[in-house]
Amino acid sequence: MALMITDECINCDVCEPECPNDAISAGDEIYVIDPNRCTECVGHYDEPQCVSVCPVDCIPHDPEHVESKSQLQLKYEQLMAKG
Repeated sequence: MALMITDECINCDVCEPECPNDAISAGDEIYVIDPNRCTECVGHYDEPQCVSVCPVDCIPHDPEHVESKSQLQLKYEQLMAKG
């Protein structure tokens, strides 16, 4: 499933450059994750890089975008094919 950033985000800027899929961007008030680009780092790393660097633990799974590991792998492959 895709990840999301909650309003506990302190805009520390550490998550955005860690995302290999460019799924994280600055929102109106906090950073946001594009669920169409988030693969939880499947295909790149063993664990989501944004979660591992977040100092306030504000990046949970997004209940609105439930996906299996195989669906995340397929999304990764489609993103890589687009270049």
